[in-house]
Amino acid sequence: MSEISFETAIKQLEEIVKSLENGDIPLDEALALFEKGVKLTELCSAKLNAAEKQIKLLVKDGEEMKKEDFTANE
Repeated sequence: MSEISFETAIKQLEEIVKSLENGDIPLDEALALFEKGVKLTELCSAKLNAAEKQIKLLVKDGEEMKKEDFTANE
């Protein structure tokens, strides 16, 4: 699932929320949608955390901005 973009994941989450809010789907389908929603939420969170780390690593160096690499373990 990590191959999908953040924007696609958010759109899918919105659709899942709408379906679950309607309440007119069978319980098994609702549980499957909820499970998919949890996975999408984890994916979005990981992508946001990675973006936040990358932004924090932009360091002002005089008049220039330089980008430093980071590892996923930081």
